[in-house]
Amino acid sequence: MTTATVLEREEYIEQMYFFRIFRERMGHNLAAQEILERLHEEILSTTHLPMAIQFLATELKHTGVLASGFDRLPHYFTTFQGFVVRQAEKEGLRFSMPMALTILEREATYRAAQPTRPGSFVYQFEAISRNRLGYDEGLLAMAGDPMYDEPWRDYLDMVRRQGGTYEFSDLVFVRSELYVVEERRHNPGYQPPVPPLFGEKEGKIARANRGRDPLFLFAALQRQLGYPEVPRPKERDDAETKVEMMQTKLREMEARLKLVEGEVRGQVDLTQFDPKTFENLPDE
Repeated sequence: MTTATVLEREEYIEQMYFFRIFRERMGHNLAAQEILERLHEEILSTTHLPMAIQFLATELKHTGVLASGFDRLPHYFTTFQGFVVRQAEKEGLRFSMPMALTILEREATYRAAQPTRPGSFVYQFEAISRNRLGYDEGLLAMAGDPMYDEPWRDYLDMVRRQGGTYEFSDLVFVRSELYVVEERRHNPGYQPPVPPLFGEKEGKIARANRGRDPLFLFAALQRQLGYPEVPRPKERDDAETKVEMMQTKLREMEARLKLVEGEVRGQVDLTQFDPKTFENLPDE
């Protein structure tokens, strides 16, 4: 099967536009099928993206899902892009399609500039971590990204197998040039068994964040080295949300009052209540 290659800069610029406009129009309650059937006309025709969008539209029409279209274009879309879309379409995950498209938009923006393998790795890993998309499947998808060469694919496999054993900061520090420098201070003839993948600056930041929340490491790399920032879900704080919270509290109070009244009468019939009423009641 043909696999993706690193694309030209103009492709990533058009991908960035595609993911952004797709997300914005979905926010206006337009159907994904309708958006895709027209959006390819806006994309620069000298790129391959218009044909890819038309294929996505056809695949969505036939299968009802977008991810299969990404998976069937492995020479253009990466396995990580397909994975992100697939997780957004999966039931049971609190991961929306707008969030998935925002993640892909920012990744395309980064790749249209001056991307690095460490920057891409940290961005993708944080996207998986922050949104709880699944490390095993996610790291396998990352390994299929043409951005990474063989040493990086070996490293991704190691992280997938050992990520739950070691801190993320240690996984970065021991594969940095700083680690090699420090080892050679004690042993001038030291030769690392595997090549360093991160620079001295990454190693210094990782060492400073050992024992801390990995999110602090991600944030420090973004501030200090310009790594791309993973989008975060916005917390709702509008009037509608506050009304919904008050209504929920009132329903909880009403349910408790009914229970108390039943206990006083010595008659508590739980079948009269919707079981869902009790799902959010705090424990006594």
